[in-house]
Amino acid sequence: MAFARLPRVPLLLVRLSGQRRGACAGTMAPPRCFALELPGCTLAHFVVGTDVSGARPDPRAAALLGPPGRSYSLCVPVAPGGDCAARVRAARLHQRLLHQLRCGPLQRCELRRLLCYCPGGGEDGVQRGTLLRDPDDSPDTRGALLALLGSYLEAPRPRLGEFVGDPRRKLWQCLWELRDGQGWQQVGPEPVVPAPEPELHPVVTDLPSSGVFPHREAARAVLEACTPFIPEARAVLDLVDQCPEHVQKGKFPVIVIEGLDATGKTTVTQSVSDSLKAVLLKSPPDCISQWRKIFDDEPTIIRRAFYSLGNYIVASEIAKESAKSPVIVDRYWHSTATYAIATEVSGGVRHLPPAHHPIYQWPADLLTPDLVLLLTVSPEERLKRLQARGVDRTREEAELEANSVFRQKVEVCYQRMEKPACRMVDASPSREKVLQAVLSLIQDSCH
Repeated sequence: MAFARLPRVPLLLVRLSGQRRGACAGTMAPPRCFALELPGCTLAHFVVGTDVSGARPDPRAAALLGPPGRSYSLCVPVAPGGDCAARVRAARLHQRLLHQLRCGPLQRCELRRLLCYCPGGGEDGVQRGTLLRDPDDSPDTRGALLALLGSYLEAPRPRLGEFVGDPRRKLWQCLWELRDGQGWQQVGPEPVVPAPEPELHPVVTDLPSSGVFPHREAARAVLEACTPFIPEARAVLDLVDQCPEHVQKGKFPVIVIEGLDATGKTTVTQSVSDSLKAVLLKSPPDCISQWRKIFDDEPTIIRRAFYSLGNYIVASEIAKESAKSPVIVDRYWHSTATYAIATEVSGGVRHLPPAHHPIYQWPADLLTPDLVLLLTVSPEERLKRLQARGVDRTREEAELEANSVFRQKVEVCYQRMEKPACRMVDASPSREKVLQAVLSLIQDSCH
């Protein structure tokens, strides 16, 4: 098959009749909407499959979608039904796809975060993906992409779209489909036009099933879907199932201490527990922490399900220990939710769910602490402490150091947590002064 730019492209395309085969299935499928992350962590929204006379894409998006060069969209659909197994498979497929795009002949291309969603929601939900831009418009890029997608034998495959421009400076998208006996065929083209920014980031409605789990069973279902390929998932589930579903705090106070890595959490939690003669617990607990590295290498939905279930195991320990003495907890639900939101919501701080959104509220079935303290230090001080420590970091901790926008998103999410909210503590002063500040807050709040 030959390849050409518009306007000659329509002569080479196979047009679908009847129902449009977009990202959202239905009797008459609505247009496909996309959220593209731009330089500076802003977002451009555009829609494919509807024509608005005279409309032109956002110039910032057009610079990445149109010539010179050529851009491709790759989005990973969730299999029909959208159950946990389908979501887990899609998340792992997306992670595998990103890894393969960063290797071999495609590593010279630029990758940008891309989401595909249905306006007003839809049963297909949000499709995670990426925009691949080839500044040289090499035919080898298209061939490499088609060969890569052809290697995915299990349906549904990632969906490949190709953006082209015409002499009138309009943009179009053509889809590539693998048809039995016919090989890869182009379908389209369909116009690309601006779309209004939705009131909420499109991924927010998806968060309760993809990272900020509202109850224990939601997280448990995810790890259950992982047992065929992560044997440790069964071990975690066995430990969770030994914990009562509903536990209550004892008569002694329970204080959680949160904070970004290198804010002094380990030192403060130990010092406070010594001063109060309290039991010191941490999340994830020791009984599952040996598997942390395995789950840290998995996509957000699996990683956060592991940490969420760790919180429920810790809750069982809190209930038992708080009947006998005060309890200090090194991280708990707030860190689990905060990192999930900051990771999954693309763009900058302004794209986060607004303050008082339900996503920031504590799960009803998880034991609630009496007080949550958030240790804070300046980015410069944090970096200095990290460099002095030289210890292994998780992927998210490395992202905190390298990406100031991600760090700001994490900090803002912590600040928006509710019921209970986080009480800020400046951890920059000396160890003694920080300890006195923490003990003073505990005395004022828990007596």
